[in-house]
Amino acid sequence: MVATMIPVEQAAQTVILRNVSWPLYQQLLAEKQDSGNPRFAYNRGTLEITMPSFEHEQINRSLSDIFGALADELEIDFINGGSTTFDREDLEQGFEPDTCFYIQRAEAVRGQTQIDLKIDPPPDLVIEIDITHPSLNKFPIFTGLGIPEVWRYHKGRLTIFHLENDEYHEQPVSSALPCVTGEELTRLIVASRQLKRAEWLREVRDWAQRLKAQGRSNV
Repeated sequence: MVATMIPVEQAAQTVILRNVSWPLYQQLLAEKQDSGNPRFAYNRGTLEITMPSFEHEQINRSLSDIFGALADELEIDFINGGSTTFDREDLEQGFEPDTCFYIQRAEAVRGQTQIDLKIDPPPDLVIEIDITHPSLNKFPIFTGLGIPEVWRYHKGRLTIFHLENDEYHEQPVSSALPCVTGEELTRLIVASRQLKRAEWLREVRDWAQRLKAQGRSNV
């Protein structure tokens, strides 16, 4: 079959290709090599190609900063996997997250230069930014590859999803980082777009310290 292209409405920087074989998907990955853009998501013959917008990347970086500040404050070890390509030929699925983190499984991949999901675990947390209407539902990919938790930003709101019995369920509090709520993450994203960076980082660190103190008081 010949791959067919379908432009995605309301997402000028995203296209969908149908009837894409696994070898062609791998060839496209090889051709872009270590370039972070575009980002690919592949699900059994359907390939999404996305060029992240400025707004998309600003929110992505803010969430990464929030995660790092809290993990450091709580002395939680982690490895930032960035937009590493994760794929499995046997499942015919693959994706490149906006950002991902190894937390509970950090020790299992420490020091490695490549990840093979047939041997290595997937990341504990994936951040997914959808500024416009999502063009490709990536949750079946996340399910297939066994991603325990997803933070999804869509329509101005951060929602936390946790994988249970091969299905994602919305939950108010993160399992990867205890005490973190989607509501508070949304507030900090809004603040990142209103405050100067130094002011915003102080607010994030103050928030992280409050969560740390709260955790101690609950012990």
